[in-house]
Amino acid sequence: MNKYKYDIHVHTSETSRCGKIEATEVVRLYKEAGYSGIVITDHYYKDYFDAIASGDWRVKIETYLKGYKKALEEGNNVGLTVLPGMEIRFNDYPNDYLVYGIDEQFLIDNPELYNLTLPEFKNLISDKNILIFQAHPFRKGQTIEYPELLDGVEVYNGNPRHDSQNGVAYKFAKENNLKLISGSDFHQLPDLARGGIIVDKKITTIGELVEVLRKNDTVELIWT
Repeated sequence: MNKYKYDIHVHTSETSRCGKIEATEVVRLYKEAGYSGIVITDHYYKDYFDAIASGDWRVKIETYLKGYKKALEEGNNVGLTVLPGMEIRFNDYPNDYLVYGIDEQFLIDNPELYNLTLPEFKNLISDKNILIFQAHPFRKGQTIEYPELLDGVEVYNGNPRHDSQNGVAYKFAKENNLKLISGSDFHQLPDLARGGIIVDKKITTIGELVEVLRKNDTVELIWT
């Protein structure tokens, strides 16, 4: 049976200030590493959007999606699936959440999501095909959320510059019956291909990814 690898926590230098690799190069690297696709989860938070000169929200979203769109174009060229996601931080606390199921129209129609609280965001997406996972919940500076506010937890974060206490995250997720994901948290070359998921069918749309993550029972985690 064929297996397909997807890294679902990837940043680009075009959008994430902490990112060191341009989107087109990110795509080429993951193609060479044998992955079938990636999800661009660039950071979404108030300070980023405040720094964009334009006051027009649509322009701000176009700027935010620059890394994703460049990656998508290159992905189409080289045969790597590139899907949209985001890593959102709300104003009330510096936790990070990976969101899957969004698209450009959702981001345009729902401006300044960072002004919400997690419960408010959870309510906003309750009737939508969108999932929210807490990223690296046991990393220094993070606080684990109430399980009922989450669909799942990033139980393996491959970033080598942080101690994400992945084993603790895994134990918490299992004890609370939460869905499990793994991601490289790619920002620079040492982060390449250090996490992600392995599935037995190709994922080509964000809806297909959400379906796979929602079922979760057929997902194999990459845990280096």
